[in-house]
Amino acid sequence: MAEKIRIQKLLAGWGVASRRAIEKMISQGRIKVDGKVVAEQGVKIDPDNPPRIMVDNHVIKKPASTGNDLYIFHKPIGIVSTLKDEKKRKSIKDFLPANKRLYPVGRLDMYSSGLLLITDNGELTNRLLHPSFKVEKEYIVRIEGSSLSRQEKADFRQGIELEEGLTAPCKLIQHKDPLLFTVVLKEGRKRQIRRMFEKLGRKVVKLHRIRFGPLKLGNLKPGELKRLGQKDKNALLKAAGLK
Repeated sequence: MAEKIRIQKLLAGWGVASRRAIEKMISQGRIKVDGKVVAEQGVKIDPDNPPRIMVDNHVIKKPASTGNDLYIFHKPIGIVSTLKDEKKRKSIKDFLPANKRLYPVGRLDMYSSGLLLITDNGELTNRLLHPSFKVEKEYIVRIEGSSLSRQEKADFRQGIELEEGLTAPCKLIQHKDPLLFTVVLKEGRKRQIRRMFEKLGRKVVKLHRIRFGPLKLGNLKPGELKRLGQKDKNALLKAAGLK
């Protein structure tokens, strides 16, 4: 018998979702083991002889292989980053292979566009999203109204106080167009860039991600999905401390 591991690590490794997402599912009572709702986060499973696991009353089977699929996707504006949307809006699922268990690494909100990582590697997802690994994400941002003052730009770089606390230091580069900026973050709170500019009294009218770690969007067109080659895979695994 193999050493038992926590259920969120097991399911993340199977490509069900990230560890954080699975922890949320557990707290919502959406996961069952042998017919019983999992009531705590610390439940451990034998990965070689797993019990009957269900998510939302659907049986989850151990895949033949995991952690091998990595893609970049150019998310268009108007597409939600979830695989299932209660409001029946068009989602990234409509662009992904139907015969594979894939999910996005983090999200871009409905009105943002650009590079979204897609994978079945739960451990990689967990590391890329965890702020301790400091994997950079780069965006092109346009605001409306007046540009930022020198002091506002300094405040933005040092950190903005949001409802859940001060943001980490980041890069802010103003283009020749005074309303256009490059923003580089090493964390990824919900709608973070929009909320940071809102705190300074500015509205973001365009937000486009062009880089995630070592991977660049390049000339990939909106709605296109590109499978990564081994060189790009290795670079991403290295950024996440897995190679």
